[in-house]
Amino acid sequence: MSKDQAPAPKSARPEIDAFLQKVKSLGPVAHAGPRGRLVFALDATMSRQPTWDTACKLQAEMFHEAARAGGLDIQLVYFRGLNECRASGWVASGERLADLMGRISCVGGHTQIGKVLAHARAEHGRQRVQALVFVGDAMEEPIDDLCATAGELGITGVPAFMFQEGHDPVAENGYREIARLSGGAYSRFDSGSAQQLGELLRAVAAYAAGGRKALAALTQSAGARALLAQLK
Repeated sequence: MSKDQAPAPKSARPEIDAFLQKVKSLGPVAHAGPRGRLVFALDATMSRQPTWDTACKLQAEMFHEAARAGGLDIQLVYFRGLNECRASGWVASGERLADLMGRISCVGGHTQIGKVLAHARAEHGRQRVQALVFVGDAMEEPIDDLCATAGELGITGVPAFMFQEGHDPVAENGYREIARLSGGAYSRFDSGSAQQLGELLRAVAAYAAGGRKALAALTQSAGARALLAQLK
């Protein structure tokens, strides 16, 4: 996918701090059972391979943080190639999710964010979904159509947390609107930064598993304490 050729992109650190502050301000999560459910969606088109590999390594940390708040079931959703958009079953361990992700390679194609949003809406109709996470770098679909589905997610209580790699202004505008209409949040992370993406994924996993109280428990780690110190 094409990238915006910004001459001097800014650091993503302030936006990540703002995102984490936004997550902290969200209300408590309602659960249908003892474990939360999170749809973890990624753009698997060709430009995404480095970030896909990074996410494979980081996903275990999501389960680790979620386990502290009662556990989390995650469903992997991805799109790539010519109209290929697939969803895994629900998994309850980092090892299982890593195995699923390890079998997938990135293939060139256009974005299918609309299918991701519609899928999350359908899954929530079957059993409550606490959050949708999407990681991508572009948006090549009509914004009005995406916003309509995002609004439906917001009405039913499924916040979309939209993580953008890079500085494509079209993607930023779309991701921000999807997050706003669904009641979620938006953040950009720097290309190739595993630490930044890891902070975002752990924060949302904790929120999906146990709400603000679980997110506050992240202060038990040195990395989270350093992050919260930056938010003051």
